[in-house]
Amino acid sequence: MSRSFSTSHPGAAGLPVLLLLSGLLLLLDPAQAQSGTAAIVAPVTESLSNPYGLRSVWAQGDWVARATLLILAMMSLLSWYFIVAKWLSQRQLTAQVLAANKAFAGAGSWQQRVQSLEPDSACSVIVQSALEAARRHPGMARQVDPGEWLSQNIVHSVAGLQMRSQEGLSVLATVGATAPFVGLFGTVWGIYNALVTIGVSGQASIDKVAGPVGEALIMTALGLAVAVPAVLGYNWLVRRNRVSLHAVKGFSSELHTQLLLEMDRTQQQTSVRRDA
Repeated sequence: MSRSFSTSHPGAAGLPVLLLLSGLLLLLDPAQAQSGTAAIVAPVTESLSNPYGLRSVWAQGDWVARATLLILAMMSLLSWYFIVAKWLSQRQLTAQVLAANKAFAGAGSWQQRVQSLEPDSACSVIVQSALEAARRHPGMARQVDPGEWLSQNIVHSVAGLQMRSQEGLSVLATVGATAPFVGLFGTVWGIYNALVTIGVSGQASIDKVAGPVGEALIMTALGLAVAVPAVLGYNWLVRRNRVSLHAVKGFSSELHTQLLLEMDRTQQQTSVRRDA
């Protein structure tokens, strides 16, 4: 007569009972059940926490590692500040050029068109400088052609605006070019600390070198994280600068034409008054 023997784990038969009791406890006393669940989950959470993250790099790193982190943080703040600031200024300039083109394309006298411009806008500065050049031209009418005189003045004003539009872009270019090397310096320093740790302890176990090597990798990642937005922002803002300056040059060409017509009209009116 043969006998059958069970090869299952002794506690397997009690598993449904434990699950049933846990469900009853959750229904009767949810707070106690949650505390029991937290007590079970807490050790797992603690074991999964990362002891080699950015916080540990700052807490356990030396003054060189902390200085490198601060430099990267300052470079990131500067790059994002200039990206946002230049984007806002370019947006404002584009809006001013559109308003100026609309004002000069509308009907009305010359004075009304000039007064419709915003007082502190870039287009208003160009117009006021061209008007001042037109007022000074009668004193040198025989030496300089009026069209060439106004063209030189407008080109000079646009060149000054172009120089101001380039401010801050050099900072982005510098950050994009140097941030990877700053991160690389932190990487080299972290590897150096790892080698020192191996030499002092006499063993190359993973728990001895994980911290310095993790610090080195974090420095590399931070250097790239700072450099990539700066490079992308620089290229994006340079392109927007070209578009904005092209619009300004178009407005300047229209201003040059209308101002020459206004000067010719003024001279004709003056000649008629003299003849009368």
